[in-house]
Amino acid sequence: MDAAHMFIGSRYILRQISGPLIGAMAIGLMVLLAERLVRLLDFTLGKKNSFAIVFEMLAYLVPHYLGLAVPAALFLGLLFGFNKLSRNSELDAFLAAGIGLHQLVRPVVILAVGLMLASLVIFGWAQPHARYAYRAVLFSVKNVDVFYLAEEGVFMQAGQRTFILDKLERGTRKFERIFLFEDLGARGSETITAQSGQLVDVPGEVRPVLRLEQGHRLRVEGWPDRNPADPTPRQVVGKFSVGETPLGSAAEHLFRSRGEDERELTLPELIDPATAVPSGTTPARMRAELHKRLVNILSIPVLTFLAVPFALGRRRGMRAYRFGVALIILIAYHEIIEQGAVIVQVGRASPYLTLWLPFALLTVFAGYRYYRACFTVPSEWLEPFVDRFADWIRNRLRRAKPAAERS
Repeated sequence: MDAAHMFIGSRYILRQISGPLIGAMAIGLMVLLAERLVRLLDFTLGKKNSFAIVFEMLAYLVPHYLGLAVPAALFLGLLFGFNKLSRNSELDAFLAAGIGLHQLVRPVVILAVGLMLASLVIFGWAQPHARYAYRAVLFSVKNVDVFYLAEEGVFMQAGQRTFILDKLERGTRKFERIFLFEDLGARGSETITAQSGQLVDVPGEVRPVLRLEQGHRLRVEGWPDRNPADPTPRQVVGKFSVGETPLGSAAEHLFRSRGEDERELTLPELIDPATAVPSGTTPARMRAELHKRLVNILSIPVLTFLAVPFALGRRRGMRAYRFGVALIILIAYHEIIEQGAVIVQVGRASPYLTLWLPFALLTVFAGYRYYRACFTVPSEWLEPFVDRFADWIRNRLRRAKPAAERS
């Protein structure tokens, strides 16, 4: 077959695979992000620009979930795509035309290599920067003035201040009847009550400012002693029509620089031996992170050779179990890599034993299965047993159905 026909055939193969691949990736991302969306909404509800914050945080989570979704979507796309070709006898037509299975897989291998390079960018750079950005936004949300967390009739704590509001309008940032107590340490305490107020932004002030109206102020300079003979602290009482006071601490609004966690380091930073070990991690954790990322990236092309043999089967045979076995292998491999990285993190084993050995075993197994599917006539010893078991189940159900109808 000439190059033009091969190009048409390759394009057709990619079209058959791209549908389930894109669908699986989109569904996987939506499910993962939806689960996190609920938690983020619960966390940010009632805060200023809460929806904008939620979508910004979800955007930072996309690289993390893409690292999980890309290999799974490729695997499912290959399973469904080649299974469709096999079930519809299109694969037989290609073989009859002189195009071997290994030739049909070539465009898929190119696609897998492209996804591997994309994963290199995702694991190497996008995930560390996105993780840091997500944590920075999370820090800002947690340290935003607690006014946004306030509930009507509930005492709240903001630093050394305790306050309670009778009525609260979050939309206009106004409130009515506030009681505010501030512990000044050795200097005593200050108590403020006001009829109404509003949270305002003042240019040049990083902290939100409480603007109070029609209030009273009580300042106690010191704390009363237990000895009744000592004089009581001096008290100052005042009245004001408008007063302003900032909330929170400016120092708390500064977030640390990137790189405290090994997962915030880019791939070149992990590889470079001159990179200083951050205070929040250890050399073993950095080593585990580096090898886990490399194994995950290099595993993507291997999945191609693992999935294709599982997608093929006898036209009248049971194929669902093949999908089940393939998915179990994929999930088990993922868990082995995750647990292997944990063992390396605590320094109990070498990454070559817990990470690279499973990768090598998977590569050999996938290569063996792929070779048998392409260049031999494989005989699946498990398939006849599964077919007989499925026939037995069907017969039992067929016999049980009339009995159920008679009863």
